Amino acid sequence: MGVALTATEWDAAFRNFERSAFRLELQPRYYEADEEPEVQAFLSGEPVPPESPEWQEWFDLVRSHVAAGRQIERVRVHEDPPTPYQRWERWAGRWNVAAGEDIRYITRERAHEVGLLPAAGTEDWWLFDSTRLVVMRFSSDGRRVDEELITDPQRVQQACVWRRLAIQHSASDSTG
Repeated sequence: MGVALTATEWDAAFRNFERSAFRLELQPRYYEADEEPEVQAFLSGEPVPPESPEWQEWFDLVRSHVAAGRQIERVRVHEDPPTPYQRWERWAGRWNVAAGEDIRYITRERAHEVGLLPAAGTEDWWLFDSTRLVVMRFSSDGRRVDEELITDPQRVQQACVWRRLAIQHSASDSTG
């Protein structure tokens, strides 16, 4: 059992890690109000670069972490073929990569084959410095419901194992 995070605590968790942040993304679609205009433009065939203040704040944060020698990684578990939202994620991910994130992909089928799923669960999570795990829960339409900080050493260590497995069996996106 963990501790529910407030929005301020969630923000601090991401701003204050020391060495590494890793996210395992498992949802077929996310709904974030600040990115919805870009998603809809892409899906209508008129993609626009992610240039909103929220996007720029994220990219600036990533750049500052990377400049300080910190690593930010994600592995996205995608459908085959990717959902419309996941196609947008792959297209827009180039800006995250340019800011300094390492984003990798694995199909849901492959994640099952290598034992990552269903073992790693159905919820997304961030692993900070291999010591703190933040589990993110989502509604069925992809809206984030809450975040829970987990510091239990066994659960954190298991997340470290899943991170290694995810990275080992995923690949950088070549569709950029």
